Amino acid sequence: MNFPLYIAKRYIFSSSKNNAINIINRIASMGIIVGAMALFVVLSVFSGLKVFSLSFSNNIDPDLKISSTLGKSFFISPSQESQIIQIEGVVSYSKILEERVLFTFDGKQEVTYLKGVDENFNKVNALKKTIYNGDWLKKDTYQVVVGYGIAQQFSMGLLDYNHYLEVLAPKPGKGNIENPEEAFNKMTLIPVGIYAISEDLDSKYVFADLGLAQELLEYKTNQISGIELKTKKDADENAIISKLQTIFNNKITVKNRAQLNESLYKMLNTENLAVYLIFTLVIVIALFNLIGALIMMILDKKANLKTLLNLGTEIKDLRKIFLLQGTLLSVFGGIIGLTLGIAIVLLQQHYELVMITPTLAYPVVFSLENVLIVLATIVTLGFIASLIASSRVSKKLLD
Repeated sequence: MNFPLYIAKRYIFSSSKNNAINIINRIASMGIIVGAMALFVVLSVFSGLKVFSLSFSNNIDPDLKISSTLGKSFFISPSQESQIIQIEGVVSYSKILEERVLFTFDGKQEVTYLKGVDENFNKVNALKKTIYNGDWLKKDTYQVVVGYGIAQQFSMGLLDYNHYLEVLAPKPGKGNIENPEEAFNKMTLIPVGIYAISEDLDSKYVFADLGLAQELLEYKTNQISGIELKTKKDADENAIISKLQTIFNNKITVKNRAQLNESLYKMLNTENLAVYLIFTLVIVIALFNLIGALIMMILDKKANLKTLLNLGTEIKDLRKIFLLQGTLLSVFGGIIGLTLGIAIVLLQQHYELVMITPTLAYPVVFSLENVLIVLATIVTLGFIASLIASSRVSKKLLD
């Protein structure tokens, strides 16, 4: 067995004759254990909050979304549609048409997006699950599904035949129009469902049949503003995007879910990094106890070290004893802290011990990535702390 490692293990598991040193060692060990546990729990909580925050946009955003690079809309042919569904990894696709238009109801007005969708939309998106009142719209009708925010702003109910929801969109073309009323296409809509996702998204879209949106905007039947795709979990995203670009002659832009919500993902990742750095600083402060404990151990074992030096042990090997002792202490403490942290996270996941509201448990996510991050952080910082403390072993000290 490696001589410094053998001595380091003996020092870890044996008690000192000086009770104060034993207390300092226990405090240092507890600092590592609590630090590892706290870091893992906090990272798991923020992973849970990230998943919880993204769950709202995931209900309305597809895995991949195609849009034109040359304008608001583009044309799609039957052959291109057949090529899309044949791409390996693509489960389904839906043609859409989005445009900002004016909605009026009982003297109130709101400018927001009208989103025309085809019959495959519910195979791509999970929006139908968010409808809490009414039903989803039917094909080739004037039915629409509105968000809770819009319904609340208009004080609007479903199937209200005393008041009509109207939509106005500018007519395409150029030149001056003498009568302003002739500048807009106008339709009367029938709200049949209300969806509720989040405060922002509930006021963003009014969903209608694709044919209705094309008629309102005077688009052709094969003219759309985008295509939304659902892919398999293990699909090669880059390969799918490359094939889509080939199908549309590189005249499209393809974005995944993270790119569609770039600012949200950036904010969540920044928050996660900030919390990690803050708790890493807490661990750094806790590891000062480890440095102090190792230095006290060096002073306590000074006579033994002098004997080993006289027997021919080199200074670098004596330093390695305390370097290994501190590193092993960090590893053992990190493993114990992680075990406690994992137990807390799993208990919260299964038994919902901490609640945000009476019906909503605090979200946590167990992740192997977080386990590796915490273990790597503890071991790396423990190694640095041990290196600093072990450097105090010198020939001058032993003389």
